[in-house]
Amino acid sequence: MNEVWKKPPVTLEAYQAMVGKEIGVSSWHLIDQPRIDTYADVIEDRQFIHVDPERAKKETAFGTTIAHGFLTMSLLSIMSYEVMPVIAGTTMGVNYGFDKLRFISPVRSGKRVRGRFVLAEAKLRKPNELQSRTNVTVEIEGEDKPALVADWLGLIYFA
Repeated sequence: MNEVWKKPPVTLEAYQAMVGKEIGVSSWHLIDQPRIDTYADVIEDRQFIHVDPERAKKETAFGTTIAHGFLTMSLLSIMSYEVMPVIAGTTMGVNYGFDKLRFISPVRSGKRVRGRFVLAEAKLRKPNELQSRTNVTVEIEGEDKPALVADWLGLIYFA
């Protein structure tokens, strides 16, 4: 079970009061070669820049393999579970997409990443449906530029 469900829930009003504020920063998550290889197998994208360390070292400016951008993006879920609060009465939450998603810097194999979350918007679309917009920056440990920035949309449903 994700750690998020172990946190005490907040009220809808308290959640909406967080708009404009940084909600939190996740723990670091390692992007190592086994993780990259597993992801490559799942999505059937085995381009050498991801799965062939020797060739990537010789033929790219990265010096090693790099994570798929979508692998980094996929970690947003676990990162958000670590920091985003649960709203009391929530029955489920779903991804609604992105208004903006940019891959800024490659994540080299062996690096760690973490997510920084700012709640940008939380508005009721229906009495039992909240649309949230979260500005997310995925930082790469020891690097100045982030791996990605995103405006992530979610829908949260209530009983």
